[in-house]
Amino acid sequence: MSTPSPATGSAPRPKRRVPYWDNARFACIVLVVLGHAVQRLTYDSDIAYAMYLVIYAFHMPAFAIISGYFSKSDPPSRRQMARIITDILLPYLIFEALWWLTKTLVEGHADPNLTKPSWTLWFLLALGIFRLILPYLALLRWPLLWTIVISVGAGYLPNVGATFSLARTLGFLPFFALGWWLRERDVVNRLRLLERKAWWARASAVAVFALAGWAAWAGLAGWHEMDMRNWLFYDQDYAHFLGDDVSTLWWAGGVRLALMLLAVVLCAAFFVIVPRGQFPFTKYGTYTMYIFLLHSFVLYPFRETGLLRDLEPTWIWLPLVCIASVLITVALASKPVRWLFRPLVEPRARWLFADPSITPSGGADPTGSMRPRTPDRAPSAR
Repeated sequence: MSTPSPATGSAPRPKRRVPYWDNARFACIVLVVLGHAVQRLTYDSDIAYAMYLVIYAFHMPAFAIISGYFSKSDPPSRRQMARIITDILLPYLIFEALWWLTKTLVEGHADPNLTKPSWTLWFLLALGIFRLILPYLALLRWPLLWTIVISVGAGYLPNVGATFSLARTLGFLPFFALGWWLRERDVVNRLRLLERKAWWARASAVAVFALAGWAAWAGLAGWHEMDMRNWLFYDQDYAHFLGDDVSTLWWAGGVRLALMLLAVVLCAAFFVIVPRGQFPFTKYGTYTMYIFLLHSFVLYPFRETGLLRDLEPTWIWLPLVCIASVLITVALASKPVRWLFRPLVEPRARWLFADPSITPSGGADPTGSMRPRTPDRAPSAR
């Protein structure tokens, strides 16, 4: 049987999946796990602290850029609205309940409060808010400029805090909007950014990170004095760092603006370094939400028991923690883990909708990673 040509009205071929974006997602989620794993080492190790600053200067902005790149500003369809419920709201409620249970059993007390996300869940909530406001943001002239004004301006408002993760959501909004803008203006394709980069481009990107690492290390005393780690969280108003003195507070927005510019430069270098081809780890980039939601439970006992404190020598323990972070990332994206936790991470909740036909059927996560809905088999009992 001959294959029908396009002229005869054959069905369009499905879009080819681009490995680059899965590689970028995987690299980002490794950095998320690594950043959380290294955090306890920063109290005793200057090298760990410098590494921590470099990671936090760009890894969540990079994740937000990727998420924005795969977001649409069109008014959402009923199925897209249902996906916000199944991919964001339900996992948020499920894992908040799990954190409440964990803290009750381990610490003997907990303060269940759905308005204040537990640990990593702030980003899940932020993605939901990003998706909801993007269609309105896209109506404006100069949308990127407005998000920068909102992000910088939010730092001057002490009442914008942790409730519904609003401070961080507004703080990281420009990066999400930047990702959407890059897709909307077709910048990636027009500039051929997904093509293999010349050696000098990769060398320049590595040099950018080397310079950032040197600056983090050389300025440790100043970064400690500024409490730079918390500046990079985007979750505090400026008065928290500088006090209420108007004579010093007025320029605080410039610090955030500088950090945002630094994040964009580091993200650009990061996206240059990310490999373009298909690799064994590429598939794990489609399961970042499993890693994102589950890794905090893996690290929780290490962080709370003090096992990661006073580890000497650093030159042995820091590489071991880095290797362990990669292994944790891969393990949490493995088929047995996905099979076990799929009902929690990807709840379909068909029963919840008045019209069950709008229930999303394809596997996805809020960062924009889409894949065919092919249920994993349970591991064989051999």
